[in-house]
Amino acid sequence: MGSGEEQRTGRSGWTGTWLGGVRSAGVELGYPGERLGLPEHGSGAVAGYGRRLIALAVDLLLAAVIAAFLARTFGWDQLTRSWASTGIFGLQAWVLTGLLGVTIGKRLCGLRVVRLDGRPIGPVWSLARTLLLLFVVPALLWDRDHRGLHDRAANAVVISV
Repeated sequence: MGSGEEQRTGRSGWTGTWLGGVRSAGVELGYPGERLGLPEHGSGAVAGYGRRLIALAVDLLLAAVIAAFLARTFGWDQLTRSWASTGIFGLQAWVLTGLLGVTIGKRLCGLRVVRLDGRPIGPVWSLARTLLLLFVVPALLWDRDHRGLHDRAANAVVISV
């Protein structure tokens, strides 16, 4: 029989550590948001990936519906409708997050965007966050506190309400 780690994970040697991540190497990272001073669960805790993705899908769908309505009304072609959908998504993300701390999707999913000190994000940081979000890649790169590069650039975090 192998070591306790090998028996527990089915992996041995350096591959066990590499494939298992830093936790299998004995490094304890804590829960998401711990190093930010946020609670582990409940109101004010860092929001999980699932609810954030659902909120994003709702916001994108809403923007697409509005763009489709405008395209039909004004006779826009497919390319114009696509750009309008992106613009509507960006506008709603910027304005609603900057003024209220939530988009419609985030509101429905019980999420809020706040600065790390708990204050509202505001229109300037919301604009920076939204512009990076529109590039998609920064939103796909997350840290251990579930913050994408767009959140880190705006010194913000998405929390549960």
